[in-house]
Amino acid sequence: MTTSSASRRAFLQRAAAFAALGGGGPLALNLAALSSASAQSASGYRALVCIFLNGGNDAFNMVLPTDSASWAAYTATRNQAPSSIALLRDVAPNSSAAASSVERLGGVLPISPARAQAVQGRSFALHPALAGVKALFDARRLAVVANVGPLIAPTTKAEYGQASHAKPAKLFSHNDQSSTWQAFRPEGASQGWGGLMGDVLASGNGSGATFTAVSASGNAVWLTGRSTLAYQVSTTGPIAVGWVDAATGVRSLHGSTAGYQALRRIMTAAPSGGAAARPLHADVATLYGRSLDAEGRLSSVMPSAAAAPYGTPPSGGAAYDQNKDPLLQFVHPGTGQATASSLARQLQAIARLMVAGQALGVRRQVFYASLGGFDTHDNQVAQQAMLMAQLNHALVYFDSVLGQLGLRDSVVTFTGSEFGRTFTSNGDGTDHGWGAHHLVMGGGSLQGGDIYGRFPTYGSVGDAGGAFASSPDQLGNGVLLPSVSVDQYAATLGRWMGVSDSNALAILPNLSRFNAGERNLGFLA
Repeated sequence: MTTSSASRRAFLQRAAAFAALGGGGPLALNLAALSSASAQSASGYRALVCIFLNGGNDAFNMVLPTDSASWAAYTATRNQAPSSIALLRDVAPNSSAAASSVERLGGVLPISPARAQAVQGRSFALHPALAGVKALFDARRLAVVANVGPLIAPTTKAEYGQASHAKPAKLFSHNDQSSTWQAFRPEGASQGWGGLMGDVLASGNGSGATFTAVSASGNAVWLTGRSTLAYQVSTTGPIAVGWVDAATGVRSLHGSTAGYQALRRIMTAAPSGGAAARPLHADVATLYGRSLDAEGRLSSVMPSAAAAPYGTPPSGGAAYDQNKDPLLQFVHPGTGQATASSLARQLQAIARLMVAGQALGVRRQVFYASLGGFDTHDNQVAQQAMLMAQLNHALVYFDSVLGQLGLRDSVVTFTGSEFGRTFTSNGDGTDHGWGAHHLVMGGGSLQGGDIYGRFPTYGSVGDAGGAFASSPDQLGNGVLLPSVSVDQYAATLGRWMGVSDSNALAILPNLSRFNAGERNLGFLA
């Protein structure tokens, strides 16, 4: 068979697979064709890591404009009774202050964007708990993307008030906006843009295609494509069926290897009468078989969590405990105590999976991790400080591990969240918003040390003419109207992964409504 015949047969097989998974039509054929093209052009190893901040991160207190006009609007709005949620400037941390106070945190941390002209003379800072993030920003390994959110099309404040102008459905709802951010549809969506990019890129992964999309944080629609299925792992690694002896690698069920083998036969047996007669049975058998095979393959090549640089090897023959590993602990700003980090544990697993994936021939991967607790309707100062400290530690840890593995230039890590929060306070917290600022971390290709997108103008609740009348970017309660769409954010990340412009238009449903020159935000070379 000639090479062209083989390629044509592979294309038709992929097209049939896409169609069989539902939808079919031009998109299925498009992605099958684009997958074939990407497989031929992809080289080296690259990975995207999404860190989703569940609950809606208050970006107003994560990245702050500190020029006189912005700071005046910020303090006038956020310094409200009974409990101010406004951070401070130019003060040292006070460890004797109350654990929930801004005085304990100290002042915000100034940053200097590389393109001073792009921020129109404004000055900026980060949350006091983000000292490591500031160091990464200063080292040009981290960038800020301002005011990102789901949009159907570019939207002005005037257009937002028009019933005829298209807007995302079910704004301000946690479940619906998490789904919209990850999959461009409210709750119930079945395909996310990370998984659809996986569809395009997976054919370049050969026999390791199972590990194209991996979650270290449970189920996530972001990772599911038409043919790409998310492979889920725990923070300790592949999820085993039965019990695995750490010393010998032998699998058993309640101590019986024969019992394990019997269970495996039952779980993976083809249904009587064929798959058409019992489709659920067939699907379950396929999924269990995939899981068992993947766990076995990964376990043989995945490095130990206790080995450097992932963890701290235990001494004296003690068993390794992730929760007690100092590399995976952050300093809680309220207590000053070392505290186990769920996010660092997820990123430890992801780093190990990257090494294992490459051993299995994988060249493109998308990963999902998450950190919860951002729905800060009350006690925001203390709660967000704890979360920012954990995010800060996890990013610094991950950057260090990737550097030691020689993967810093091959991995881009970025944050997402269903929405930002209100500029106004509800007493000692905030309510659901829309647009939010995000962080992107990476090596060589990242144009770090800068702010991308248009940073919003802040108004005040006391503006003449109505609340936030002086800001073109703020709606009721100071909610940010996004100026950068998730589609643009995703297109920029996807382009670096090898997703072409035509691929992106097929995957991202609203991208075509944005000018071609604005689809690439420029933070990745």
